[in-house]
Amino acid sequence: MNKWLLLSIGGILGTLARYGVGVELPGIAGAGFPYGTLAINMTACLLIGLFQSWGGRGALGPDSRLFLMTGFCGAYSTFSTLILESGNLAADGQAVRALVNYLGSGVGGFILFRLGAYLGGVL
Repeated sequence: MNKWLLLSIGGILGTLARYGVGVELPGIAGAGFPYGTLAINMTACLLIGLFQSWGGRGALGPDSRLFLMTGFCGAYSTFSTLILESGNLAADGQAVRALVNYLGSGVGGFILFRLGAYLGGVL
């Protein structure tokens, strides 16, 4: 199957799953905390870990990895990609780079979010 089609179908399914969990879970768990986002991020990390492991053992071919990891997981939650890449750095003996990647994305992203919100209010 065409790689672009695999990527697109995976992305559509990931987007629909993200929307479904994000809409349904707060109705079940309550709206006082972003339970939907937390559940999405945690399940995406579990899935991308499974898919990476299966791919490494040859149980998933390149097309399946493209569909599941890049398409589905990429649309479902980019947080899982952050964890995957940080985990790969750590597994390669680059713990400092893994920590910089993880904290840089989290802390740096939060700071830039606040800066963007501020600039959006004054511009």
